[in-house]
Amino acid sequence: MGAAGQGLSEDEVRGIREALAAGRKPKVVFTAAAGQIAGQLGQVVELTDPAASDEFVVVRFGRDELPFSPTDVAVAPRGAGRRPVESKPEPEPAEPAVVEPEFVLDRVPQQRGDELPRREEQPRGEEPRVDEAAGSKVEAKPARRAVKAAKPKGPAGLTVTLAYAEGEWTVAAQQGGKVLAKPYVLKPAEALRMVALVDVPGVHEAVEQILAAERSEAERQAEKLRAELAEIEARLAELREAG
Repeated sequence: MGAAGQGLSEDEVRGIREALAAGRKPKVVFTAAAGQIAGQLGQVVELTDPAASDEFVVVRFGRDELPFSPTDVAVAPRGAGRRPVESKPEPEPAEPAVVEPEFVLDRVPQQRGDELPRREEQPRGEEPRVDEAAGSKVEAKPARRAVKAAKPKGPAGLTVTLAYAEGEWTVAAQQGGKVLAKPYVLKPAEALRMVALVDVPGVHEAVEQILAAERSEAERQAEKLRAELAEIEARLAELREAG
């Protein structure tokens, strides 16, 4: 069993994967690498693909399910999270209720015998009527708290980089922390086709300026080589006439 500050070993990750396959949700404790929640308990509910992300241990913490790396959690010790059994105190004998004098502010004074209100007589066989407006009670039900559903973790982001440096165009690809393609050289025409897919005028202008500068430099070098070749051919012609 790993210590609370060491995280999960490969054998413990393998054991957790087997426990999940058997339908259990192993308990883990957060290490100091997890930050403010260090020392608190959670339950592993899923192990995702370690090749896709370093945070492949999905832990249920409270009402959320969040991904963590193996260094953020460790296997919880046995008995962690169980509440000790508390002894219930014996009920104390109830004291006799003290009858207090009634204090009423809005009581109607008693009337004389000739002014007593008559009680409404009900026909025989009928039940007395009940004022539904006065007798009904409406109990307000507590509003249910909205449960915040944990957002499922999507695939890692994909980044494709087209770069130009020192007269060469290169392209590279990376998904999350995994390198899919190291930078390799492209032809200028291929780079121009890739840039044409991006509908941003500023990018097009920058690429056209780079290609124009390269074209001018290539033409200058070609002119220089043609001039040198002409000199060499003239020298060769002189040597042939002399021979």
